Amino acid sequence: MVNKIFSKDMAILIGFLILSLTQFVFPKETKIGTEVDVMGVRTNYLTGYGIVVGLSGTGDGTTSRFTLLSIANMLRKMGIFIDPNQVRTKNAAAVIVTANMPPFAKSGMRFDVTVASIGDAKDIGNGVLIRTPLFGPDGKVYAFAQGSVSTGGGFTVSNRGGKVQKNFSTTGVVINGGIVERDLPFNLENVNRLKLTLKHPDFSRAFTIQEAINRAVGKEVARALDSSTVELTIPKGEEPVSFLSKVLDIKIKTDTEPVVVIYERTGTVIMSGDIKIDTPVYVSHGNIYVAVVKRPVVSQPLPLSTGQTVATEQVQTKVVEESGRIFSIESPKLKDLVKALNELGVSPRDLIAIIQAIKNAGKLHAKIIVM
Repeated sequence: MVNKIFSKDMAILIGFLILSLTQFVFPKETKIGTEVDVMGVRTNYLTGYGIVVGLSGTGDGTTSRFTLLSIANMLRKMGIFIDPNQVRTKNAAAVIVTANMPPFAKSGMRFDVTVASIGDAKDIGNGVLIRTPLFGPDGKVYAFAQGSVSTGGGFTVSNRGGKVQKNFSTTGVVINGGIVERDLPFNLENVNRLKLTLKHPDFSRAFTIQEAINRAVGKEVARALDSSTVELTIPKGEEPVSFLSKVLDIKIKTDTEPVVVIYERTGTVIMSGDIKIDTPVYVSHGNIYVAVVKRPVVSQPLPLSTGQTVATEQVQTKVVEESGRIFSIESPKLKDLVKALNELGVSPRDLIAIIQAIKNAGKLHAKIIVM
């Protein structure tokens, strides 16, 4: 048992080290289409309530009263009248159906839907989702879902001797199970103006996009309204789709801000770019002490020589643990600090706490995203 736990922790640390030391090379130029979204062109969330049938005794029990009522109502619509109190079945389960309908979806288009149990079902794999209406935020039905549920190989087996579970068997996917019944109201016909919303709001980037579009088109057709919005006026004689595709293909120069992405549930940290730490900075976390300091280094020429005195700075990062092990790093880089902490066997969650503390102290110049 100890070996299994130790192996799992080591696997997490190794995975953390590999991902945290990975550097992504960002291009100096990028298309405007990767930096913005077109207002109104978006994915739409749909939700519905349905029943999965055909389960082999792994459905909801009698304690899930809403499932029994749903089955009775379904049978009533088919001309079969039965008292809900007389319904006794474990081969059906009540589920919530969710889906992301793509923009400009037209009637007849298909998409995947996700099915999740809301009762006490043990396994909904290999069941069949009965036709379920999917509602938009406005309460209207935009699609229907139906089909076989796949849990991706997940299963649950239990008896008096114990329980064995692989993955999550109470959540599944119906491949191409959704079909659009109502077209989305948004379209680009007879549109004179559009708004581009920046994925990462920034005044400088919004102005850069404005200037790049006006320079490429040769007219004042773009105007930055604020840090996150650029208004686009479609010239006369231009087709909206054609003009928008040209605009989104225009390349601009961007200075991508370094990003540290933290997955707290798995203890994973992913860093983009060569992130540096300002000095001096001191961090004390539990039994760990971290210090990043600068020391002046002066190099003087020999007597009576024509050389010049050169003054530089030497940066050292020290990580100290109670056991007395010390690691010195010659550069104030976050990746070197992470590497030293991994060599000490620090847990991923302690690593995340230390990084967040350095960021809160204003010594780490990068955007931190916690997921």
